[in-house]
Amino acid sequence: MLTVMQRPEGDLQFIRTMDAALESAVRRAGERLACRRGCAQCCHGAFAIDELDALRLADGMDALRAGDPRLAAAVEQRAQAWIAAHGAEFPGDCATGVLGASDEERERFEDFANEAACPALDPETGSCDLYPWRPMTCRLFGPPVRTVNEDGREGLGCCELCFVGSSAEEIAACEMVVPQEVEARLNAQTGSRGETVVAFALLRSCGAAVAR
Repeated sequence: MLTVMQRPEGDLQFIRTMDAALESAVRRAGERLACRRGCAQCCHGAFAIDELDALRLADGMDALRAGDPRLAAAVEQRAQAWIAAHGAEFPGDCATGVLGASDEERERFEDFANEAACPALDPETGSCDLYPWRPMTCRLFGPPVRTVNEDGREGLGCCELCFVGSSAEEIAACEMVVPQEVEARLNAQTGSRGETVVAFALLRSCGAAVAR
């Protein structure tokens, strides 16, 4: 397993800024935003997370072990089970959890564990047990967020379950503004060792052996 680093100074304030941006977007969207506790469609399928996300999840697991050891153990068990089920096909280093960077490995990741539930997801309640420490992908899913596609064109993307029947103007009025330059600066301070996935990040600080 990889040695756990400290989150860079300024990340807590960044998360507070993100939470405030989400609250504002949710308030403007109202019922047009379908995201609710128990709606877990976006909690299925593997996705890459960066070093900053992994550090946040490791801190979340430390907090969970201190406050609710039984729940932390359940999350660890789900992470171990996830790796046991999908580790053989993991397009990277299963010992460290670092995703491969070659074109072949990136292509394999496109079809990797696409239906698997996130191990942070409570299967009974449909809620995230690490919600305050969730990855950035999770924080941005739902409200309209400005993105740049492969052609370099900007656009607003949102969850397909949200803003059904809304006009482009109504969607734009609910945009969640993301200070991407701040996140990039914080990421640069982590000395990133490469991307990983949630299951490996959840086990990073517990000393548990990775099941293969």
